[in-house]
Amino acid sequence: MSNKIVFTNGCFDILHIGHLELFKYCKTLGDYLIVAIDEDDRIKKSKGSTRPINCLNDRVAMLSAIKYIDEVRCFSSDSELASLVKNSNPDYMVVGDDYLNKDVIGAQYAKQLKFFRKIDGYSSTKTIQNISNR
Repeated sequence: MSNKIVFTNGCFDILHIGHLELFKYCKTLGDYLIVAIDEDDRIKKSKGSTRPINCLNDRVAMLSAIKYIDEVRCFSSDSELASLVKNSNPDYMVVGDDYLNKDVIGAQYAKQLKFFRKIDGYSSTKTIQNISNR
């Protein structure tokens, strides 16, 4: 019997309960969870010069400590992300439901694409805004 591999990716800058629920869901689908994270420069380009809050090494350390996650990988471009998915050959690739009807980088290399229903009210951006508004 072979292990089922699950792949997900994101920034995971400031961890919150929505992230934990995503990882927990991923682990129900398979035996081995790979989480790929954006490198710092890629986050700066997509989210602005004040991001990420936590540097790559800190984000890797935090994610590596979560019991649901078996491996953390990093990428700095769309093509690197696609290669990570291809080389992982996952049974499932899981992305947030905000990607429904959108192009998902690397999805063609997963046996099945699954959408995780995001938990209302939880996002790193919202957490940062809440802290700034206090």
